[in-house]
Amino acid sequence: MNSNLKYKTDKVIKAKKSRKNNHILKNWWIHLIMLTYSLFCIIPLILVISESFSSDKAIAIKGFSLFPVGFTLNAYKTIFNRPDQIIHSYMITIIVTAIGTIIGVTFTSMLAYVISRKDYPLANKTSFYVFFTMLISGGMVPWYILISKTLGLNNTIYALIIPYLIIPWHVMLMRGFFSDIPTSLIESAKIDGASEYTIFFRIVAPITKSGLATIGLFTMLLFWNDYYLSLMFIENDNLVSLQFLLYRIMSNINFLNSALAIHSGVTSSAEIPTDSARMAMCVLAAGPMLFIFPFFQKYFTKGVTVGAVKG
Repeated sequence: MNSNLKYKTDKVIKAKKSRKNNHILKNWWIHLIMLTYSLFCIIPLILVISESFSSDKAIAIKGFSLFPVGFTLNAYKTIFNRPDQIIHSYMITIIVTAIGTIIGVTFTSMLAYVISRKDYPLANKTSFYVFFTMLISGGMVPWYILISKTLGLNNTIYALIIPYLIIPWHVMLMRGFFSDIPTSLIESAKIDGASEYTIFFRIVAPITKSGLATIGLFTMLLFWNDYYLSLMFIENDNLVSLQFLLYRIMSNINFLNSALAIHSGVTSSAEIPTDSARMAMCVLAAGPMLFIFPFFQKYFTKGVTVGAVKG
């Protein structure tokens, strides 16, 4: 009796393993495509890191390589010539990104929730107003006058936060998430005595956390990668963002190389690192986001897919 039961159990296990192996073999080409795609995504990152530790002369002679050629730290030494300024700009960017993302996601989701409510009489008109700003803007000059003259935000940290708090495309994307929430759920919460803020923060927000995470990632990348606001509104070195500081360092390197080439008649790559410094700046600028993105990945994938279907 026991031997027959054991025999049947082993047979079932072997059948399951066989079906699993057949399934893997049938889908080998899918795994191959995904592996190839992953390599295409990873190799450029490896090249950037490798070239940041290579000398400009080696890059000019041998080209790009997956491993550093003529290993040197000159690029990072040049960038960190004033480490206090780099660290300070890092802190400014971190503060702006953190505050801007929290406030931006809150305001964006609240506006999207309002225009998604069927009992809001001006929902269509407000949605059209938001959508219209995606097509036509007021222009750079009125925008600059509004931020610098009317609001008086020049040389303040608010100039790095307020202009990007609400992005129309983010609002329309979140509207797609909120529009699928059953009206009966909101009505039942109202019957139980819940206020609008309670309904939004304790019922609606947890349901749409994938959409909030997606918008949060978009907003975070927008604030982190921004250099334009610093270029337009900031003259105080203590408020310069990281991206604009790296841009300014790169401009100074190019200027010095050009001056040295004109004065001494030598190639600029022999004096001050240019290509390797540019790669080192990419590593410094993108590094923190590479560590943060995996935590948002599952919400980001689900959020983009669901939002596209609902929108």
